Amino acid sequence: MSDLVVNDVSMVFDTPSGEQVHALENVSFSLKQGELLSILGPSGCGKSTLLNIIAGFLAPTDGTVELASTEIHGPGSDRGMVFQQGALFEWLSVAENIGFGLTMKGTPKDEIKKTVDHLLETVGLHDFGEKAIYELSGGMQQRVALARCLANDPDVILMDEPLGALDALTREKMQGLVLKLWKETGKTIILITHSVEEALFLGERLFVMAPRPGRIKKEYSLPFAEAGVTKDPRDVKADPDFGAKREEILNMIWEMEEEIMGQAEE
Repeated sequence: MSDLVVNDVSMVFDTPSGEQVHALENVSFSLKQGELLSILGPSGCGKSTLLNIIAGFLAPTDGTVELASTEIHGPGSDRGMVFQQGALFEWLSVAENIGFGLTMKGTPKDEIKKTVDHLLETVGLHDFGEKAIYELSGGMQQRVALARCLANDPDVILMDEPLGALDALTREKMQGLVLKLWKETGKTIILITHSVEEALFLGERLFVMAPRPGRIKKEYSLPFAEAGVTKDPRDVKADPDFGAKREEILNMIWEMEEEIMGQAEE
């Protein structure tokens, strides 16, 4: 099983002025294969730092991250990243972008085409394989980014604000696609977001992080992601329990933001 274990991870950055920023302190959790985790919290709580450590882009100051009982020491094909901006290659077609990783691995062309065609169908872009990236809307570009990530068949998909730049309607459609892919692929997904509603809807598990230093303040186990696989998102979000949890978390984050502002004024 490709379980992910974050064990007592801390991260300290040295600033040019000689000061130290404690971005994370003693963060520990584990995810079983196929779990969907959303993480949110006020700015500066270390959400993206944690994701970059799991991706292998950063080495923690203390602690370890293990995937399938193997310690992570750098980027690897067992983890795929989807950024807020698709980070796509403008000079390649949609199909070439999706198949880029497979091409770099030397995968046979017929196998690449089969995989790309399947993923184009999966993300609803079956007629857009030969289109240029600049011809696509923001939501369609994020579909390409998701498909490119899936093409490499990672065990864990890491998403850093992947829907943050989209308009409200497109964002809700993409949330449904994330849930669809989660159920169909069985991948472990970790999603960073600033939207409380999005974190509730997409998080089978949800962490609210507190800042300075970044740590897990509260964890929730939620039914909404599972419900969203088969139900209309509007119906799920209209659930009274959904609304109650949203207000609880909003108040929690608002109190943390006020505390941060108070500290800054001292």
